[in-house]
Amino acid sequence: MDKEIKLIEEIRSDLMNKVSDLTNDDLNKRIIEDRWTIMQVLDHLYLMERSLTKAIQSTLAKGEDQEVSSKPIHYTVDRSTKVDAPPFVVPTDESLTLQEMKEKLEASRKDLLTFLETTNKEALQKKAYPHPIFGLIRLDEWVPFIGYHEKRHLEQIEEIKAKL
Repeated sequence: MDKEIKLIEEIRSDLMNKVSDLTNDDLNKRIIEDRWTIMQVLDHLYLMERSLTKAIQSTLAKGEDQEVSSKPIHYTVDRSTKVDAPPFVVPTDESLTLQEMKEKLEASRKDLLTFLETTNKEALQKKAYPHPIFGLIRLDEWVPFIGYHEKRHLEQIEEIKAKL
């Protein structure tokens, strides 16, 4: 899983670098009605990583072995297809500080990496968890999906930032 971990860590680093120069007011400023703030995008990413880590752990422990072919998850970065966030990963409307969000994102990443240290790729390849667009995705592919999902939203953050 070294390659997958390197991918998600590089994207997370890029993400945090892109928002590090913004004030808490900028991060929580709503630019377009009915659209997320930058902070809400970050909160969504935290909620997604946390829920996917739990889903991967649960599916690995209780899921049935099944043979699922590899999916083109790298297409996740293509924002031409809009996907509504499931209710459990819709961000809060509360204003948060960058420090609070950094701590949440660090905690969710630590949980994911700690889990990955205690399992192997072969075990993850034998089980799958459903995605609303791709269908069943092998558990090992959910790890880079987290990175591609963050990269997708990094473009959204760049767009919001340009309008601040």
